[in-house]
Amino acid sequence: MPNQKQGSEQLQTLMQSGQISGSFSFNGTLSKEDEEMSRSALSTFKAKEEEIEKRKMEVKERVQAQLGRVEEETRRLAIIREELETLADPMKKDVQTVRKRIDVVNKELKPLGQICQKKEKEYKEALEAFNEKHKEKVELISRLMELVGESEKMRLKKLEELSKSIETIQ
Repeated sequence: MPNQKQGSEQLQTLMQSGQISGSFSFNGTLSKEDEEMSRSALSTFKAKEEEIEKRKMEVKERVQAQLGRVEEETRRLAIIREELETLADPMKKDVQTVRKRIDVVNKELKPLGQICQKKEKEYKEALEAFNEKHKEKVELISRLMELVGESEKMRLKKLEELSKSIETIQ
């Protein structure tokens, strides 16, 4: 019994420090009075040890109860965290999918935009060239009309001269 051994050692310590007085007889044994005081001190000490042990057990039980509640709360929080993650997961995956698709479309748009700009530039240059050629054509048609008009005038004039010359011959 370790508690009894500890009690004996503590009793001896108390006696040596003078907290428990006792008179030893010459043969080294305790007198009845001293023996009674020793028993009383020992029983008081045992009672206090038992009270301390009882309180220790109560504290231990309360700690165990608290640990049980903490473990239960930890489990509940883990379940809540998992539920939150599953709630956020589908939206997160959808958002990531849409973002990736946007990135792909952006990569496809860049060269198409460059092609559009190049084609637009070519179109403007072609339109400008077309307009210049059309303007040149209009000018040439106008010049042609002038030339045809002058030619007709000259031919009519020549015809009139020839006509006059024929009349003079007759």
